[in-house]
Amino acid sequence: MLEADLDNICELGCNAIRIAEFGWHIMEKAEGQYDFSLFDHVIERAKARGLAVVMGTPTAAIPAWLAKKYPAVLSEFENGAKRSFGGRHVYCFNSREMYTYTERIVRAMAEHYKDEKAIAAWQIDNEIGHEDSDMCYCSQCRDAFRFYLRRRFGGDIHALNETYGTTFWAQEYNDFDEIPLPAPTITTHNPALRLDWERFRSRSIERFVSFQAQLLREIIPGVVLIHDFPGGLGKHADYSRVAGELDVAAYNNYPVWGGQREPLAPNEIAFGLDYIRGLKRKNFWITEAIMGAQGHDVTGFSPRPNQAKLWAYQSMARGCQSLFFFRYRGGTKGAEQFCYGVLDADNVKRRKFYEVQSFFRDIRQYASQLKSPIDSKVAIVYLRNPAPPGWRWSAGAAAGRPCAW
Repeated sequence: MLEADLDNICELGCNAIRIAEFGWHIMEKAEGQYDFSLFDHVIERAKARGLAVVMGTPTAAIPAWLAKKYPAVLSEFENGAKRSFGGRHVYCFNSREMYTYTERIVRAMAEHYKDEKAIAAWQIDNEIGHEDSDMCYCSQCRDAFRFYLRRRFGGDIHALNETYGTTFWAQEYNDFDEIPLPAPTITTHNPALRLDWERFRSRSIERFVSFQAQLLREIIPGVVLIHDFPGGLGKHADYSRVAGELDVAAYNNYPVWGGQREPLAPNEIAFGLDYIRGLKRKNFWITEAIMGAQGHDVTGFSPRPNQAKLWAYQSMARGCQSLFFFRYRGGTKGAEQFCYGVLDADNVKRRKFYEVQSFFRDIRQYASQLKSPIDSKVAIVYLRNPAPPGWRWSAGAAAGRPCAW
């Protein structure tokens, strides 16, 4: 259906498509056996119609063979149970094997597509830290956390004890190897320990994005890097620091999600859009705007006629300069089959298709204005803690060497 799909996409008024972010197994069905032919074909047919491409690195969803070969790549819940393969974002950000295989697939992709002019931007991973994937309590995270604290306090355990106030409850440590993870215990852990744990979780995500960014910039000079940040502020990561590794901050804007009877209030939606604009203090992209009911296991509120179109206009009014709808067509099976698209699973053009077409036709008239920065009169300031020295991960460091901060 590719030819008809791309024709429909052009009929909508689109000038770009976004692909590959969950395509790791398609590209590498068996370890080291790379096959990019499917995406080569899609890009070639898109180019024939003048469509640009946003290419995603596929690390958000690891292949089953990787989880089978290296079970330690899977992250752990607070109770020590391994997260099962089958979801997404199930990898540990401090797994040596994850870094090794991330470098291999990203390097192979970048080398293969480094001269492809149709690729307008590269998206790193997908919704980093979303769905509690920013937290892991495995032994790799424990060791990395202790190393992080050792660096933070210059190897002086007495300085840590003094800073944390560990005397109360006899929490003093004689060595950094005695420091626990803040997993469930009676009452609660030391508040300063918990704060440093939050900082460490944020650094874990920052360095993984930095690692991929360095690889792509090393291989593709002048590459434009984006990331599709998820909604919600209850994350254990400082997204402003993650955005520092990017050229463009992008956002997946979901005013409604599975199970919600009503969408978010307009001011809540506006707050999320303004937050994303503030990550790099410049205009941003929307990589996923909805045009139908959404959900994983259950659907909720279905946008009323022209309501999703209104949300798209709201995004542009608050600093978005490039907007993609997700998804093009609803699926008949598989994960996210309850995420409805511009077309429903029966592939018939109905109201939603023509709403999107109308939006693209109208908003194109303001292309030059959308590039202008928003002149904000009021700001909300998010305070960030400076990173300790040596936190960056250098490209190539994954090859056989331990995770080091």
